[in-house]
Amino acid sequence: MTIGYRWTVCALLFLVTTTNYIDRQILGILAPTLQRELHWSESQYGVVVSSFSLMYAFGFLAAGRLLDRIGVRRGFAIAVVAWSLAAISTAFARTTAGFAAARALLGLGESANFPGAIKTVAEWFPKRERALAAGIFNAGTNTGAIVTPLLVPWIALTWGWRWAFIVTGALGFVWLLLWLALYRSPEVHPRVSAAELAHIRSDPPEQGQSTGVSWWRLVRAKQTWAFAVGKLLADPVWWFYLYWLPKFLDARYGIKLSQLAAPLIVVYLVADIGSVGGGWLSGAFIKRGWTVNRARKTAMLAMALLIVPTAYAPRADSLWAAVALVSVAAAAHQAWSANVYTLASDMFPQPAVASVVGIGAFAGAMGGVLFQQITGRVLDANGSNYTPIFLVCGLAYITAWLIIHLLAPRLEPAAIGDAPRSAPRPPPHPVA
Repeated sequence: MTIGYRWTVCALLFLVTTTNYIDRQILGILAPTLQRELHWSESQYGVVVSSFSLMYAFGFLAAGRLLDRIGVRRGFAIAVVAWSLAAISTAFARTTAGFAAARALLGLGESANFPGAIKTVAEWFPKRERALAAGIFNAGTNTGAIVTPLLVPWIALTWGWRWAFIVTGALGFVWLLLWLALYRSPEVHPRVSAAELAHIRSDPPEQGQSTGVSWWRLVRAKQTWAFAVGKLLADPVWWFYLYWLPKFLDARYGIKLSQLAAPLIVVYLVADIGSVGGGWLSGAFIKRGWTVNRARKTAMLAMALLIVPTAYAPRADSLWAAVALVSVAAAAHQAWSANVYTLASDMFPQPAVASVVGIGAFAGAMGGVLFQQITGRVLDANGSNYTPIFLVCGLAYITAWLIIHLLAPRLEPAAIGDAPRSAPRPPPHPVA
């Protein structure tokens, strides 16, 4: 079978996710510089980064609903324009409040990325390929995190940190031109063959697949809460790595702006492997005849166990020992994330997927708001001792896995709309 156009769409999702993460990670890269120049305390820095998370959280609720109503082509275009302008506006901030406001607007715009990407995957891929597709586009988070420490320090040291926000913010407009030129829905896209469209639609029809599923129906479903827990406990850890890892390396090992690239590139290159590998792993289990439930949960449990040793990172004797621990944890997080995102399309019909992702991502972002505020206060109180923070990071995923299993022991389809509560999950299809 030739490579279908759906993988071009997946590549577009990868690129927009890369751009999304460049715009959000730049603050973490520049944090030690900004903190020294603007005299921020740890708590003030926590306020700036949590302002992004707070608006990101509420943005998810609106973004998921909006994408389900107007579609991903228009929805993504609106979101990318909004967050690119917000990213550029950060260059003109002068005070802590100004930075917080710019980051809040960035969070509002960027909240559409993951609901839109998951909805796009649900529309373009059969279930057996969705975890791999999610893993590929989710690898953009790590690619963005690799590009940022290569690009941003050079811009900041050459032209000043304000130009770093302007240049990276403008990248979104380049992606927007590609998206508008290349994207249409699969049913009307001229480059999608009849054979590929049949492959995309090869899953059995979903019972109860209707439009306009209310939030009330969604929040009453245990499956919604299972997905939300997977985001609530894991997302704050990833954001801790994104925003605080450069500060941790600076505080613990004296790594400055010009030296950040090597350790961060290692962390996020390894994380890229985890993102794609985690999606591939559960898909490989399904191809071997495993149920979706067994495949997803086995992959997620393995990743949760791999993350536990990261609790020892602050006690590592050397920089590279700490980097190794965090790298494994980052890779396992991305593998976990690829599978958690796929749970939404496993348990809900397509018209509800973006709304469910929005609800779960809201939970994850609100967890991030709380965790970032607590992190700043803990570090201010104990002299930048990161040990208790990393301990929480190490145990979060195994806790989340246990709760997910209790809430959705079989990953059965959610009883929303007209779907019967006992609707059985069809067996997995062979590879096309």
